Amino acid sequence: MSILLHRDTRVCIQGITGQMGRFQTTEMLAYGTRVVAGVSPGKGGTSFAGVPIFNTVHQAVAETGAELSCLWMGAGRAKEAIFEAQDAGVKTIVCVAEFMPVHDMVLIKQRLRGSPTRLIGPNCSGLISPGQAKAGFYCAEVCAVGDIGVMSKSGTLGYTVLLELKRRGFGESTVVGVGGDEIKGTTFRECLELFEADPDTRAMVLIGEIGGRDEEEAADYVARHVTKPVVAFLAGRTIPPGHSVGHAGAIVVGAKGTYEAKRRALTDAGAPVARTIEEIPELLRARGATG
Repeated sequence: MSILLHRDTRVCIQGITGQMGRFQTTEMLAYGTRVVAGVSPGKGGTSFAGVPIFNTVHQAVAETGAELSCLWMGAGRAKEAIFEAQDAGVKTIVCVAEFMPVHDMVLIKQRLRGSPTRLIGPNCSGLISPGQAKAGFYCAEVCAVGDIGVMSKSGTLGYTVLLELKRRGFGESTVVGVGGDEIKGTTFRECLELFEADPDTRAMVLIGEIGGRDEEEAADYVARHVTKPVVAFLAGRTIPPGHSVGHAGAIVVGAKGTYEAKRRALTDAGAPVARTIEEIPELLRARGATG
C-alpha cells in the first residue's frame, strides 16, 4: 500500500507549461503517475504530452477529479497557487519550491489549519510510492518497492539512505520529503501517524538533522503512539557548536535542537539513531524488519 500517493491518485500539475513543469511532467508520466490535468493561466484548451491544460485549478478539478496538485513554480508564486488549489478542494499539495518567505508560510499554515488539504513541503523532494507514482524529484533509481516508510528533511541525504536500503534488500511503501524549512506543511509527527495507520508499512526510517524541534516532537509521538519499529539518522553529529547545516530549519538555539538532544529523545522513545547510513539496515533488521 502507500500513503498520500498511489497509482490511482489523480494528479494535477500547476505550472505545467514552464521549463521545469514540462520536464517533470514527462518524468512523472514515464514513471506511471496518473497525471490528469495541467494548469497554466491563458493556456486553457491546449495540452502537453497528452495532458489537458486548464486556466484554473477549479476547472481542472471539476473536469478531471484531480486530488493531488504538484507545483512547479518559484517561491514568489507558490502561496497563491497553494491557496487556489486549497480552494478548489485538492486533498494534497506538493510544493518543492526553495526560498519560501517565512511570512508566506505563516499565512499558509494559518489558512490550512483545520482544512482537509495537506501540504507537503516546501523546499522538499516531494513524494514517491515506489512502483506506483511520484510527485516531485524522487527517481526510480534510488527506490525499491517494499514496506519501509521513509521521511526526510534532506533530499540528497534521503537519496543516499534510499540507495543504501535498496543495496541491502529493503524497499519503501512511500517516501515523503518533508522539507528543510523551519515552517513546513507536514511534519515528521504527522508522517509517523500516517505510516502507523498504513497496514502495509511495517517499519519507518526518519532522516533528520540538527536544528528545530521536529525530531523531539516526533520522538514524543513515537513514545506515545507508534507500535511499529522506527529507526532514525541525524545529520550534523560532527558539526562544531555554533555552526549549522544549510537548511533554513537547521538552527540550534542553546541546548535545543542539538544532535545529542535529538539523539537522546529518539533513543529514549525506542527509536535507535544510526551513527552512519550503513547502520540503518542493521538497526531495521535488529528490530524485526526483514527487507
